[in-house]
Amino acid sequence: MPAHDGAVLEAFREAKALLEGHFLLTSGLHSPKYLQCALVMQDPARGERLCRQLARAFADDRIQCVVGPAMGGILVAYELARALKARTVFAERQDGRMTFRRGFAIQPGERVLLAEDVVTTGGSLREVQELVTAAGGNVVAICALVDRSSGRDAGFGMPLTSLIKVDVPTCPPEDCPLCRDGVPLQQPGRTGKK
Repeated sequence: MPAHDGAVLEAFREAKALLEGHFLLTSGLHSPKYLQCALVMQDPARGERLCRQLARAFADDRIQCVVGPAMGGILVAYELARALKARTVFAERQDGRMTFRRGFAIQPGERVLLAEDVVTTGGSLREVQELVTAAGGNVVAICALVDRSSGRDAGFGMPLTSLIKVDVPTCPPEDCPLCRDGVPLQQPGRTGKK
């Protein structure tokens, strides 16, 4: 999807959402940089603007429901659904696996867009994709505000559409130079530090 990378990165800079340090990602990998989409989405006007831009890619897909994984995908899915005039639900972890709770359900044959804030390995979205498919939903597209997968195949079986692609190094904890140097590990969006 054509995006104005500079404008998108500027939105992250304005929100002070480009963080540097030593971060534990949801995937379990470590990284010296982190994109905190929650800081971008805390400004409703900015979040709406970015999600409307992303929603343009799906204008002809007849999306009926937008589904995001908790936590990062909730606001993105909500704003995309609003732009696409669809409904939205989210999946959340219960006993270590993604599930629909709170009375949320996918209707058989429903045309679904999966949405996330940032994709690194795609693990959470793959789980949600399996959940939607098992419920009889039809996943027609997958998207994120930020694709930081560095070209790795996320295993979706379809393209990942994003506003911006960011190549940020990641590594397993056992190979992490920041761990070896004793740099404190942070978990943004969780408790702050490990």
